[in-house]
Order: sequence, then C-alpha cells, then structure tokens
Amino acid sequence: MSDKKTLTVKLVRSPIGCKQSHRDTVRGLGLRQLNSQRVLEDTPAVRGMINKVAYLVQVL
Repeated sequence: MSDKKTLTVKLVRSPIGCKQSHRDTVRGLGLRQLNSQRVLEDTPAVRGMINKVAYLVQVL
C-alpha cells in the first residue's frame, strides 16, 4: 500500500476569458471540460497550481 496523499480536483468554472497562463495551468492539472475531475498527488507544485486557479476549481 502506498502512503501517498491525493487530492481530487474538479473544474467548476470555465477558463474562457481568463488569462492564458491560468488556462494553461488548468490544462496542466489535467482538467479539460467543465465538471471534469482528476485525482492528483498532493505535492507543493500541485498545491501551487490549485492556488493559482482557485476561483476555477474545487478540491473535493
């Protein structure tokens, strides 16, 4: 069994009309369509990406 912590991230707002860097960050998290979810490893890099686009995503 692995002791790695994970986060589930869900895209709840459209990145259309946002800065290009924020759109790129959403794609970097692996989120494509509205309501798409992704289970990611809990690392400082992933946390930083989530904080950058916190107004677009929800952490479950």
